[in-house]
Amino acid sequence: MKASPTLTANLQAVLTDLIELHLQGKQAHWNIVGPNFRDLHLQLDVLIEEARNLSDDVAERMRALDAVPDGRSATVTRDTTLPAFPEGLVSTHDAVDRVVAAIRAAVGTVRKVHDQVDEEDPTSADLLHTILEALEKQAWMIGAENQTA
Repeated sequence: MKASPTLTANLQAVLTDLIELHLQGKQAHWNIVGPNFRDLHLQLDVLIEEARNLSDDVAERMRALDAVPDGRSATVTRDTTLPAFPEGLVSTHDAVDRVVAAIRAAVGTVRKVHDQVDEEDPTSADLLHTILEALEKQAWMIGAENQTA
């Protein structure tokens, strides 16, 4: 099967946001300060690895469909739907909120393209389900840092 331009664009949108999520996770990982630093620092490692692995899965799925993934920094910067992450030091509390917002933006992209992807290629839609499950779990795990009972 060869991906249509629509399927290619939809998978590219997911890829772009996953790459940006990986990069924002690293930025937060390096620059968080404050309460629960160590726990959040380690949890961000999990998110970073997850986003990196999922982006690789999407890019490889694209290649399996004879589509060409674009992970260049200029493309990611131009096309991501994630809100920008600030430079400099960020409190753990603010970092949690910002990282969860980034995860939710990536989830939004996956949900936005899901039905079109599923219509053309159910196998790629299965990959999107895996991405949703993983990212929503990360949003919960990281977001719990700022929740109170």
